[in-house]
Amino acid sequence: MRTFDLPVVCAELLVVTAALFHTRGMKINRSTLPVVLLMASAFALAGCSGSPPQPSPAPRGGTAAPAPRPLPQPAQAPRPAPPQQQQQQQQMPTQYANTANWRDLPLTQGNWTYSADNTGSAVRFGQPGAAPLLVVRCDRTRPAIVMQRPGFGASQVPATITTSSTLRRLTAAPANPAVQNAAIPFEIAFAVRDPLLDAIAFSRGRFMLEMGGAQTLVLPAWSELGRVIEDCR
Repeated sequence: MRTFDLPVVCAELLVVTAALFHTRGMKINRSTLPVVLLMASAFALAGCSGSPPQPSPAPRGGTAAPAPRPLPQPAQAPRPAPPQQQQQQQQMPTQYANTANWRDLPLTQGNWTYSADNTGSAVRFGQPGAAPLLVVRCDRTRPAIVMQRPGFGASQVPATITTSSTLRRLTAAPANPAVQNAAIPFEIAFAVRDPLLDAIAFSRGRFMLEMGGAQTLVLPAWSELGRVIEDCR
């Protein structure tokens, strides 16, 4: 029996023997042997063609492709403040907003003086021999606690009272609008049980009164204030 060695294909040796081609009723012819060998080689090559191609290695020393630049983001408009914060900003008076810390401001020069009469009692703040800068009166005829601050004009002006626990925006009205070109009392009236009165009486050492068109007052919170408030309760 003769064997024939074919070229190595796919790292394997294909051995063809004459016995492979002898079947019942058929024998191989030597004249057709070269054709059979060629056909066997073709089948072997076709069986190796299914291996997947390998990717070519990247060239050494090459420059990597630059990463794509991110697209510029459109500028976003600032978010509006919450409604509660907007309301607080609207209620904050300009004078107070420009004051870094009102508790560091110097106290207004003067003293509190207490007096009483048939209609109630009052405390006046100022210097001896000068007109008072502020009067806090217990008016039992209303009844009410009335603050009076000298000012000019014939119309209402904004006012703000600041304590260590409370800030409230108010309105001061002229007591006698008919008077022209002279200082007249501007009044702020409170109910006798208004919590702001207690905040003034128990403020830590001082409270502040701002009124349009007049000097800002930083006043000591003395016991005379609490005495007048209690006179009306």
